[in-house]
Amino acid sequence: MCTANTARCLEILLALLLPPLGVFFRKGCCSLEFWICLLLTVLGYIPGMIYAVWVIVKVDSDRESRDIYEPLA
Repeated sequence: MCTANTARCLEILLALLLPPLGVFFRKGCCSLEFWICLLLTVLGYIPGMIYAVWVIVKVDSDRESRDIYEPLA
């Protein structure tokens, strides 16, 4: 129904409109990334937006690549 790339694009779009909402859908409400994004958005919209896009794009891609190349034994 919805591929991972489509979901990521929607999260980035939400992060551009409401930065904490995009991070909320990716990481959840009780994550450190969400609270940092909320604080940055309150202090200034642009820093919150940049951080939210970075969390959505960079943080999860690091985890995914680590899972792919992790040795089995």
